[in-house]
Amino acid sequence: MSRRNNRVLVPQARAGLDRFKEEVASEIGIPNYASIDKGNLPSRDNGYVGGYMVKKMVEAYEKNL
Repeated sequence: MSRRNNRVLVPQARAGLDRFKEEVASEIGIPNYASIDKGNLPSRDNGYVGGYMVKKMVEAYEKNL
């Protein structure tokens, strides 16, 4: 059962977001994030990837102000 509640507002950005997610996961020590079964990861690890992505996006935005 796969439900996707999050949607990308600009569909062309999906590939970039997927690359960014893979990069962040690698930085926090989860290699090959795109190819692993996310159901086998603790929810804490999956949540950390998303949280770290948001943190990096906010930092980038603040830097460009």
